[in-house]
Amino acid sequence: MKVLLFNGSIHKDGTTSAALKIVADAIIKNGVEAEILQIGAAPVSDCLACGKCAEFGRCVINDVVNEWAEKAKDADGFVFGSPVYYAHPDGRILSAMDRLFYSAGRFLAHKPGAVITAARRAGNTASLDVLAKHLTINQMPVISSTYWNMVFGAKKEDVLADKEGVQTMETLGANMAWLIKCIKAGENAGITPPQTSAKIKTNFVR
Repeated sequence: MKVLLFNGSIHKDGTTSAALKIVADAIIKNGVEAEILQIGAAPVSDCLACGKCAEFGRCVINDVVNEWAEKAKDADGFVFGSPVYYAHPDGRILSAMDRLFYSAGRFLAHKPGAVITAARRAGNTASLDVLAKHLTINQMPVISSTYWNMVFGAKKEDVLADKEGVQTMETLGANMAWLIKCIKAGENAGITPPQTSAKIKTNFVR
């Protein structure tokens, strides 16, 4: 059993990384593996809406998104983290998630997911709302905690001093591990995810 945690910040050792590390440590403490993946410094393209992923089974833009998709096949849970810029998530993690869910959503469906954000002062709740939409339209159980999944601070040390934020991240990790183990127990008992029929799309402009 393994959880992938995606750091959507260009900073490898910043506030988002600190929060994800707390979540990862809690997941490991509760008997599930965890791996933090860094988005890196390279540009991440928006989705081209070309539809080629349906034909090829992967995004035609060969970058970190396809690397994440390959790892997602064998993962049991996911956590997406982002810093807050101008009251919204980092643009690159949004682009990456758009393309990941569009081209490889089948590898994430019915698996637990969570989103976390880190802000100096404000914009966390708006950013969480944007990120969580990816999970809720992809049949993923959304993991919650004792507060919104956010931490505060301008630097890593600030996050570690945010005691409520730290507790929120620890509880999130424990809840993630618990639900993954519950799902695994269900699978061992013969309970499998429901079959989804072909997607129906209704256009409102006739």
